[in-house]
Amino acid sequence: MEKFLIFFVLFCIISNGLCEDQKSSEAPWRMHTLFSVECGDYFDWQTVGLVHSFKKSKQPGKLTRLLSCTDEEKKTYKGMDLAPTFEVPSMSSHPKTGDWYPAINKPAGVLHWLEHSEDAKNVDWVVILDADQIIRGPIIPWELGAEKGKPVAELYGYLIGCDNILAKLHTKHPELCDKVGGLLAMHIDDIKALAPFWLSKTEEVRDDRAHWPTNYTGDVYGSGWISEMYGYSFGAAEVGLRHKIHTDLMIYPGYVPLPGVEPILFHYGLPFSVGNWSFTKFEHHQDAIVHDCNRLFPEPPYPREIVSLESDANKRRGLFLSIECMNTINEALVLHHASRGCSKPNSSKYLSFLESKAFAFLSRPRYLTHGKAQNAKPVVQQNTFDKPAKPLPKIHTVFSTECTTYFDWQTVGFMHSFRLSGQPGNITRLLSCTDEDLKKYVGHDLAPTHYVPSMSKHPLTGDWYPAINKPAAVLHWLNHANIDAEYIVILDTDMLLRGPVTPWEFNAARGHPVSTPYDYLIGCHNELAKLHTSHPEACEKVGGVIIMHIDDLRKFALLWVHKTEEVRADKAHYSKVFTGDTYEGGWISEMYGYSFAAAELNLRHVINKEIMIYPGYAPQPNVKYRVFHYGLKFSVGSWSFDKAKWRDVDMVNQCWAKFPEPPNPSTLDSTNVDILSRDQLSIECGRTLNEALRLHHIKRNCLYPAMKAPPTNLEIIKEVTFSRKIDERHDAVRDDTSEKGQESTLPVVTGLNPIFSSFTFRMAVLWALLVLGFLMIISMVLSGRKGEETKSKGSHHKNKE
Repeated sequence: MEKFLIFFVLFCIISNGLCEDQKSSEAPWRMHTLFSVECGDYFDWQTVGLVHSFKKSKQPGKLTRLLSCTDEEKKTYKGMDLAPTFEVPSMSSHPKTGDWYPAINKPAGVLHWLEHSEDAKNVDWVVILDADQIIRGPIIPWELGAEKGKPVAELYGYLIGCDNILAKLHTKHPELCDKVGGLLAMHIDDIKALAPFWLSKTEEVRDDRAHWPTNYTGDVYGSGWISEMYGYSFGAAEVGLRHKIHTDLMIYPGYVPLPGVEPILFHYGLPFSVGNWSFTKFEHHQDAIVHDCNRLFPEPPYPREIVSLESDANKRRGLFLSIECMNTINEALVLHHASRGCSKPNSSKYLSFLESKAFAFLSRPRYLTHGKAQNAKPVVQQNTFDKPAKPLPKIHTVFSTECTTYFDWQTVGFMHSFRLSGQPGNITRLLSCTDEDLKKYVGHDLAPTHYVPSMSKHPLTGDWYPAINKPAAVLHWLNHANIDAEYIVILDTDMLLRGPVTPWEFNAARGHPVSTPYDYLIGCHNELAKLHTSHPEACEKVGGVIIMHIDDLRKFALLWVHKTEEVRADKAHYSKVFTGDTYEGGWISEMYGYSFAAAELNLRHVINKEIMIYPGYAPQPNVKYRVFHYGLKFSVGSWSFDKAKWRDVDMVNQCWAKFPEPPNPSTLDSTNVDILSRDQLSIECGRTLNEALRLHHIKRNCLYPAMKAPPTNLEIIKEVTFSRKIDERHDAVRDDTSEKGQESTLPVVTGLNPIFSSFTFRMAVLWALLVLGFLMIISMVLSGRKGEETKSKGSHHKNKE
C-alpha cells in the first residue's frame, strides 16, 4: 500500500508537469498563417517547401494556401492537395482593365479569405508569408512585439517611394508610410481594416504608369511589378498602422547574417551560390519537379565542404544558411514523393544525408536570438559588433555613370555584386545624360537612379571632360534628393563589391573620411598642390573608395566640382612630372579636384590599403579585400580582360552576351602562392561579371536564339561565379568540384535546338532500335531458359511418382 501511494504521488507530479509543459507550449491566442499562390508547377514546388517547413518549424496554428486559379487552369491543375487550400478568384488578368498583374492576387486573396472563410472568424492573429520562403522557427506575433495597431514586418529598404512624391500622390498620410514586406504579422482587426485599402492602393499604383520608373519606385526593372508592395505600405498608412520593423527576422540565402543573429525565415527570391554551386528560382519556372517522382534540385555542397570555402566564421555561417535552405526544400520533395506512392529512390550519399540525424540537428527549429523592433522611423540597424544597444549609422551607396551601354554592363556587374555583398543601406546610380541621350536610352531599370544633367561638355567652356560628371552628380544628388543617411559611400561603376564597406568597420568619422591610396597622385607633393590649395600640407593621395559623413560631403561637394574645373583648366601643368598622368591629357583632374578640395577643408583621411584591389595585382597575405577595381587590364595565362575593349559593345541588350570565360581555377599552377592568389582573384572578377550578365539576361526573359542550342550543363556551371569569397587565403588552394561530378547534379535544361541535325536524329533512332532489339533477344533467351527449367522440374516430379 505504501509503495502504491508513493507511485501515485509520483504519477500526479509527473502528469501535472506534463500538463504544464503542454499548456506552456500552447499559444495563448489563436493564430493563422497565410500564403498566396497561383495554379502552376512554379508555385507547387514552392508550396511543398513552405508546407514542410511549417510543420518542421513547429509554427503554431493553422496554415492556409490562398490559391488563385482561373476556371480554365483548374481543369488541368494537379496540385490541389499540396496544402490546406482556400480557393480565391484569380485576378491575374484584371476583371475591369484587363491588366496582366498576377501579384495583385495576394491582397485580393487575403480580402476574399477575410470575407468568405470560417477560419477568419475564429482567429486573433494572422501571419502572411510568400510562397518562396522557408520557416526556420516559430513566427509568433505577440512574441515578436506585435500589438493591435502595430504590426510586425521586415524592412524592405528599397521601397523609396515611401520617401518621395509617390507616397504623397497615393496616401493622405505619407509620413506614416513604412518600407516593409516579406513577413507580416498583425492582429485580425488590423488586417480587416487594411485589406480593402491594400487591394485598392495596389490597383491605384499599378495604374500610375507615369511613376513606374526606378527613381520613383526603386524597382530596378521600372515595370510596376512591385505595385502590390506599395499597395500594402500605402494602405497601411491610410488606416494609420505603424509597424514594428525588424531587420533580422528574415534573411535572403546568399547574404551574410549579422553576428549573433539567428534568422527564423529564409526568403530565396534572389539567386544565391556556394562555391561553384548556385540556385535561382527563376530557372525553375516551368519545372514539374513536384510531379516527377524522385527528382530533386541540384544538391548543394555538404557542411564539411563549407569549412574549406570560407575562413571567416560569420560569412561561413551565411554559407551554412544557404545550404540549409536548399536542403530543406529537397527534404520536402523527398517526403512529398514518398507520400505520392513513388517507388523508393536509389540510395545515395545525398539522400542518406537528408535522412540523417546530423541534418535533423542542423535544421532543427530555430528561435530568434536577437532583434528588437524599432517603433519610430527611420529604422536603424542594431550594432551587434561591440555595443548592441548603440545603433549603427545609416549609410547610402552612390556611383556615377553616363547614358551608354559601356556604363550599362558595368552597372549590371556592380548591382549584382552589391546584392551579394551584404552592403547595408540603400544604393543610387547617379546617371548623367543629355536630353538627347535620354530620348534613346533604354537602361533606366538597371539600378535605382537619380538623373542629373550631363556636364561631359562643360556648359561654359565647352571642354569635353566626362569625368567631371562624378563630382557634379554627387552635388546635384545632395541638392535634389531626400537623403536620410549619416554616411555616404562613393564608388566607381567599374568596381565589384566583395563584402560590406561600412564606416564603423573602417573607422570613418566626421572630419575624417575613409579612402584608399592613389599613390600616383604626385601632384599632392609638388607645385600643383601649392597652386591649387591653400593647405598643400593637407593634400592626400587618395581615391577609388570614399566613405564620408554627410555633413562633410555637403560642405565638400561644390568645392570638389570647382577644384576639378580649376585643375582641368590648368593645361600648363598637365605634364607627367606634375600630375603623374602618363597620358598628360588632364584626365585625372577630377582626382586632384577631390584631393585639393579635401585639403582646402582640412579633411584628413583614414587611408586604408586593405579595402580595394586591382585584379592582376598580388594580394597581401590574409587581407579581406572588399572591392575589385577592374579599371586596368589584367590577365591569367593567355586569357585577359580590358574594360576599354568593350566600350562599344552592347552586352546588356544583346541576349546572352558575355565576356570571354576565364580559365578554370583547377588549371592554375600552385607553385607560387602569390601568383596563385593573384590569378584566383582575377578569375573571380571575370566570373562575377559574367554571372551578373547571365542573371540579367534571365531576368529579361531572353530566349535562346533559334540557331543556337541552349547552353549545356557544363557551360552553365562554368558561368557560376565564386561570389562573395571575401577572404582569399594564401595558405590553401581552393579545390574546384570536378566538372564531371557537377554535371550529374545539375538541373535538366529543357528545350531542344529547332535546327536539329537529321543525321543526329537518324543515329539516335538507330541506337534506340539496336538497344530495343538487344533487350528483346535477352528477354527471349531468359523466357526459354525459364520454360526449360519448368519442363525439367515437371519431369523430375513425374519420375518420382
